[in-house]
Amino acid sequence: MQLQVLGCGDAFGSGGRFHTCFHVSAGSASILIDCGASSLIAMRRFGVDPNTIQTVLISHLHGDHFGGLPFLLLDAQFVSRRTTPLTIAGPPSLSMRLQALRETMFPGSTESDLGFPLEIIELEPQLTAEVNGVSVTPYPVRHPAGAPSYALRCQIGRQTLCYSGDTEWVPVLIEAARGADVFIAECYTFDRQVPFHTSWVSLRAHLPEIEAKRVLLTHMSTDMLEPIAIDGAERAEDGMVLEI
Repeated sequence: MQLQVLGCGDAFGSGGRFHTCFHVSAGSASILIDCGASSLIAMRRFGVDPNTIQTVLISHLHGDHFGGLPFLLLDAQFVSRRTTPLTIAGPPSLSMRLQALRETMFPGSTESDLGFPLEIIELEPQLTAEVNGVSVTPYPVRHPAGAPSYALRCQIGRQTLCYSGDTEWVPVLIEAARGADVFIAECYTFDRQVPFHTSWVSLRAHLPEIEAKRVLLTHMSTDMLEPIAIDGAERAEDGMVLEI
């Protein structure tokens, strides 16, 4: 499994980083995990062809995590000329919220034929769904977004990836990430407590219980980008490629 970091920034672009977007490829599977507002730009910069993406998994419905979908769909329709099916899976109300977002950003865009099949799947908490060869289990976390926010545990072949989404520390993350080959963990601050976000100090205390083989920190504010010691994890960088 190859994991490419297309964006690991917070909503405010701290450190000049793109909004959250990860590209995962394994065998025939090619997926995006989250698609923040700047994701299409990041795909172009780092050489990911949008037409190769089969599935987009969305953790929660904030603009820095799903705001890139209207651009992705518009590009597929008019620039990339996509013909193959695309599946977008995420929290309940995804279909309605995406419709509203597309119409707000590009009025009339939902009325024209995309030219390719688009399937929207709304994931139910702690029910595993099979999405284009990926087993996805969503775990409810604590991050208000007008709809449930999820951590996503993804089984791709024999390998497991967990992405925390945005959340303050919640015990369900232990179950979601336990034994994962890679745990992509939101880590907004070092020790400062910010509502609905996780600090490194909070996360570090639970890593022995999680026992993930690799921990990648994302969605970092400016204080987490300072040259401070981080043991047992690594910081994500835009453009980083990991072989898992």
